[in-house]
This record gives sequence, C-alpha cells and structure tokens, in this order.
Amino acid sequence: MATLAACWRHNEEMEQSITVDIAAPPQRVWAVLSDVESWPEWTPTVTSVRLLDQGPLRLGSRAVIHQPRLPENEYVVTELEPGRSFTWVASGPGVRTTGRHAIDPLPGGEARVRLSVAQAGWLGTLMGPFFRGLTDRYLATEADGLRARSEQEA
Repeated sequence: MATLAACWRHNEEMEQSITVDIAAPPQRVWAVLSDVESWPEWTPTVTSVRLLDQGPLRLGSRAVIHQPRLPENEYVVTELEPGRSFTWVASGPGVRTTGRHAIDPLPGGEARVRLSVAQAGWLGTLMGPFFRGLTDRYLATEADGLRARSEQEA
C-alpha cells in the first residue's frame, strides 16, 4: 500500500511525497534506486537519465533527467547516505526542485521507501499547485515501479 501526501513546508516550498512498503531487503531496493540510469526500465515517468560523472552515485554527482511533459533538468546530488538515502536538486530561474529518496528497514527484512518532490522559489511555488496532479501520478507510478523491480529481483 502506498500513501501520498502534500504539504507547504515552513520555508515556502511545496512538498509532495509517497511512502510505500516493499517486500525486498533494503540493500536490494537501494541497488535499484541508486542505479538512476536504469530508471527508464522500470518507470514510464522517466524517459532518460544520463549521469554526467563516472562511477556510482555519490555526493556531487550530476544527472540530466528527461521526463514526459516536463522540461529536461540537470540534478546535483546534495545529500547521500549510501544504502539509505539521497537527495538531488535542480535549479533554474525562479525555481528549485528537490527530489528526496529514503529507505528505512522494516522488521522481517523488508523496506519502507519515501519518495518526495519539493518545489521552491517564486516560480516553483507559483507553478507547483498546477503540477500537483501530475506530480502525484508520477510519484505513485515511480513507487509502484520501484516496488515491482525490487520485489522481482529479490
């Protein structure tokens, strides 16, 4: 079961999130989630991801992401706890988009994942509400795809 949520954070950013339980070990979920260039294989909400830096995902890694109905963006990893979470940020004139991805272990060796997207900046807070439905659909589709891929290979 997945749970969607949306809220205005204290710093004037709008955050939308989904939480999903996955019947796979957290290490397996991390392997799928952190292999960002493979995302188009398991979610139709991502057309392509191209890492601009060699090697595994790390602090400072840059990735160009193309999604249907959205402009192409370059994200930079700003926080990383290997095996557990990463955050990346894309910035443009008047908008900052933050994607957060976190995995928590559950009893029995399974995982709980929280995916979130936050929009900030004058344009982000203005346009965020107009994209709320699309963002909710994308988060739900991505959570379902992550669960299916992680459980398939568990």
